[in-house]
Amino acid sequence: MSLPAPLAIILIIAGLWSILVWPAFLKDVLKSPKARDENGAATRYMTVNLMKISTAMVFGLATIVIGIRALVG
Repeated sequence: MSLPAPLAIILIIAGLWSILVWPAFLKDVLKSPKARDENGAATRYMTVNLMKISTAMVFGLATIVIGIRALVG
């Protein structure tokens, strides 16, 4: 499958967006009082958000790779 260069660039930008935006949200999640219970153990809030963030970043990285491969040929 061949992808036009403008679409490949959009994929790269979308992937970079995910890689750059989600770590800031991760910092907020880790600082939140909802992230740990009174014993210091991780709560469901932290676990769910860590899974969401890691999945989004993996998809972002995959999107970057697909965009670069489409751009290079």
